Amino acid sequence: MLLFLPDLFIAQTTPPAKELVKIQEVRPLPGKLDQIPTFNSNSPEKVLKPGILLSTFPPQGKKMPAAHLNFPFQGRFDVFAHHVAQASSGKDLRTLYLGILLHNPDQKTVKINVLQGASYLSQPDAPFIQLPSFSQNILGRVFAGPGDRVMNDILRGRRRNIFPAQIIIPPRQSRMLLNAPIPVKDLTPPLNGRSTFARLHSNGKVYAASLAMFAPTNDDDKERAPILKEWLNLLDNSEIAGPRDKAPTPPNATNGGIIYGRVAGVAQGSQWRALITDNNKVKYLTIPQPGKAYSYPLSTVPGGTLGTQQIQSAKMLVRYPDTAYSAHGNYGIQYNLQLPLYNKSKVSQRVTVSIQTPVKEDRLSQRGLRFFSTPVPQVFFRGTIRLRYKNDRGQRQTRYVHLVQRRGEPGKPLATLNIPASDRRLVEVDFLYPPDATPPQVLTVSTPLDE
Repeated sequence: MLLFLPDLFIAQTTPPAKELVKIQEVRPLPGKLDQIPTFNSNSPEKVLKPGILLSTFPPQGKKMPAAHLNFPFQGRFDVFAHHVAQASSGKDLRTLYLGILLHNPDQKTVKINVLQGASYLSQPDAPFIQLPSFSQNILGRVFAGPGDRVMNDILRGRRRNIFPAQIIIPPRQSRMLLNAPIPVKDLTPPLNGRSTFARLHSNGKVYAASLAMFAPTNDDDKERAPILKEWLNLLDNSEIAGPRDKAPTPPNATNGGIIYGRVAGVAQGSQWRALITDNNKVKYLTIPQPGKAYSYPLSTVPGGTLGTQQIQSAKMLVRYPDTAYSAHGNYGIQYNLQLPLYNKSKVSQRVTVSIQTPVKEDRLSQRGLRFFSTPVPQVFFRGTIRLRYKNDRGQRQTRYVHLVQRRGEPGKPLATLNIPASDRRLVEVDFLYPPDATPPQVLTVSTPLDE
């Protein structure tokens, strides 16, 4: 079983046959990312050589100064880490530990509140099982893969017990945010992954580092968790973990396919908030004419803007030079989208709201979005969507829907509303873009023809 999608950040070129084109207008997504920094540790994805995954510590006094990006956090910030362990041989089944370290460089005690947080293994916490394309997820028990499960928890505002409610760091000291194993023993193949996400608030300056270490052993050769002193020694004296992922294509390159690369650095942005209206002079979104649809791209990347020329990838404030130039895919970023739907017509209209995964294009080769009439093997999105709206009886609804969408999948409606003439209905769509998803998707508002 594949734990994570193989290098999904290489541009696709040859689509399979049996395409269908949906004639629907594609509009840029309003709004923008906020400025909250995100510690984004995703390179190398597969860790075979322990060491520093990402450090924002100052470089002074470190064995490998280039591994330390000298970026302090203060106030609100997010921490995201997504890594895989694989046994290098059938006999070497040591447990890889992932450590996330926070350091207070000043002379006053720092308090860090953990607002939300979750961390899961692929095995046994969240295996990649086959799921329907559309599932109600009221209790949050529908997921496939650790990234899917983590983002589902954060969407619901949860803080799992693996994280304390508060971390207090005395002056000039360090504390662990996470010290967690990625075991491979007794797995076939010996391959496992861990996804982690936390929203934090610090009342003072802190530096952060994610580190990888094989489990130390006791005198009886039994593995144990590393202690803080061992993590600090690794931080000071280790090199960058390996093997390194494929180097990204420079932003201005014009030849060949795009290699987006994996992310190791601090990205700018935690949420994308959008009030989707006809234009910035009105506070409503006129529903499409019967038989028409509007689509708004989600998580667009260079070479995949679906004709909008809008790139939503979070910019990197600091990064390692062999990693992604932007946080392509926006893993862990929450999309908070409000659609104040308005039926200007003189008759009631049936309106649907959907998320779809069209064939990736930069400029649209057809007059609409390309989909496939039959499913293809590649799963491009696994995640939970939250919808809030008033139903046709005026009752406030909050629904959680889990989607599994393959490349080129049109998708089913998340909500269907019957909006009376001259009436308005607010629909809110929320989700965190999950690891192991492949952008872009679109949010589509449609007014189907009466059957």
